[in-house]
Amino acid sequence: MGGAENAWLGWVFAGAFGLAIGSFVNVVIHRVPLGESLVRPRSRCPACRAQIAAWDNVPLLSYLWLRGRCRHCGIRIPSRYPLIELACGLSFVALYAAHGPSLETLLWWAFAAGLIAAAGVDYDHGFIPDALSLGGLALGLLALPPVRALAGEPFGWALANSAIGAALGAGALWAVGFAHARLSVALGRSFSHWPGEGEELPRPNSLDYWIWFPGLGFGDVKLIGMAGAFLGPAGVVQTILLASLLGLPLGLWLTRARGLASPFGFGPALALAALVVAVVAPLGGWPL
Repeated sequence: MGGAENAWLGWVFAGAFGLAIGSFVNVVIHRVPLGESLVRPRSRCPACRAQIAAWDNVPLLSYLWLRGRCRHCGIRIPSRYPLIELACGLSFVALYAAHGPSLETLLWWAFAAGLIAAAGVDYDHGFIPDALSLGGLALGLLALPPVRALAGEPFGWALANSAIGAALGAGALWAVGFAHARLSVALGRSFSHWPGEGEELPRPNSLDYWIWFPGLGFGDVKLIGMAGAFLGPAGVVQTILLASLLGLPLGLWLTRARGLASPFGFGPALALAALVVAVVAPLGGWPL
């Protein structure tokens, strides 16, 4: 009975903590692209600018209690806010179930929060902030191997797993983007956004030649590098394959919602695929 109760309490804590972090992830998605502080000012209604009280900012519950509207002006609160909170809550529970109560699970929670935030920013603005992708990459390379070593895994193996995974993921996606760019130039293809009106195509002596590609943002390369640092070589290959499958229905849905003329990023598909692999791989015995 004690073990079952402890497991139940662990899931409840994971879910509640995930909802709270999800509320913060919403702040990150909204403020980081604007260059605003994550701490000040306190949350306000975007319509009437009234400060949101603490009791109206309880993750998920406040949205349900207020029936999705601002207490002061009655404007509808976008459903994306509770959905982001719910996504974090469910991800934290799933990762707790997959990895158990351990120090490593805290890193997986940070990984999930970073992925969801990156997906949200990419969805809204079409780019992935370096603070999320490179910050997650550093966490996977510098924090995950020592934590796994404390749990009994050889440090050299854990470090190599993270480093090779990051290099393989980022290298594979970079190679696709680079090859597509060179092939497009050779075939004389043109893109409205690349290189841009009045701009020349990048040449080999410029950095843009190596990192600026049509149809693939370099933020995606850095994000899959972050995923590889956590998931390892096998996991990052699984992520790329799954993201390729998820990209089609997500792309069709976004095209229907925004129109054919609106571009959309690959980040949400990559983030969702990485989350699925992070949860399913340990439960199914896949190697990470």
